Amino acid sequence: MAFPRSTCLLLLLASFLLTPLEGHTFNVIDYGAIGNGRTDDSEAFMKAWSDVCKASGSPTFLVPGDRRFLINPVVFEGRCSSKKIKFKVDGTITAPSEPSKWKCINKQCDSWISFKHVDGLVISDCMYSLTNLQALVVARSNNVQLQDLSFKDNPHMHVVFHHCDGVKISHISIDAPEDSPNTDGIHLKETASVTIKHCTIGTGDDCISLVDGSTHIDMRYIKCGPGHGISIGSLGKFGLSETVEYIHVKEAQFTGTTNGIRIKTWQGGRGHARNMIFEKIRSSDSEYPIIIDQFYCDHTECHDKPNAVEIRNISYIDVKGTSKKETAVKIACSDTVPCRDIFMQNINLIYDQSGKQASAYCKNVVNGYYHGVVRPNISCLQNDKHP
Repeated sequence: MAFPRSTCLLLLLASFLLTPLEGHTFNVIDYGAIGNGRTDDSEAFMKAWSDVCKASGSPTFLVPGDRRFLINPVVFEGRCSSKKIKFKVDGTITAPSEPSKWKCINKQCDSWISFKHVDGLVISDCMYSLTNLQALVVARSNNVQLQDLSFKDNPHMHVVFHHCDGVKISHISIDAPEDSPNTDGIHLKETASVTIKHCTIGTGDDCISLVDGSTHIDMRYIKCGPGHGISIGSLGKFGLSETVEYIHVKEAQFTGTTNGIRIKTWQGGRGHARNMIFEKIRSSDSEYPIIIDQFYCDHTECHDKPNAVEIRNISYIDVKGTSKKETAVKIACSDTVPCRDIFMQNINLIYDQSGKQASAYCKNVVNGYYHGVVRPNISCLQNDKHP
């Protein structure tokens, strides 16, 4: 039986209207955003997100170029219909210039832009200009990608992931003043299966910091400086049991940093920092290119305690360059919970640019070995001829 032509057209139209929006773009301008850098566009952003989160397929949240969007602290909540949401910012997003002018949604003013319970999120092509608190926080989300992002002059942590699984971070640029405290570049907590590649970070604190629950983290092609280097920890403060494990850093360059690769734990803590490989590391005028410190303390009164976070199975391979301090390698481990299974191979660190001989401090290492040329000499490591 043949349908009349008009009926066919109606059926086709109905089919289109009932089909989910595959790959639809949701432009914040269509939701009332102005983009003049003065008008608060937070409400328009939240309206656009509401529709994005309901859409199926592969929706895109779009902040168009050539505009400056002022938004207050916002939280983009899941759980969304799609597992392939793209958050694309071609323009610039900025916050109010003074904290006193901030308007907090649901009293959440601990961060500026937050994503929670959003799986399959891709954030790209962004320029942020910030003034307060944590810039970008992604929480309790899986299979998230951050790429081609730039952050500048945020006075607190720039990128924070916590309670996430499956994160890919690439081509991130972070720039903060050298004298700005607590401005960690990328901070991970309770987060697993992460790759961080091709990132350039300069801050007044850790370029990358991994704290409790960070596991299976792979970092490659990292440029750090100024800043405090790549830090494992701190762990074990207030006697807590905390863990970081299965960390791999390859092809990292530290320039003018206070540390290169640092592991720091508090006395009295429990847990472990273990199974880590640091290779092809280059230092240019860093104060401590290699440092393990089981006596970390950020204030003047820290008392000796018998417990300590265990540090085990740590390898440094092909670490070269210059140290700003004469002591280029510092390994300070606990008397009661010594560091174990520390391995070094092909280490060549000299004191400043003049090429003077550097020195090393090493205390309380069990089963410490080196292979090949290791400069400076590290007294607590034994020569392993067959690694």
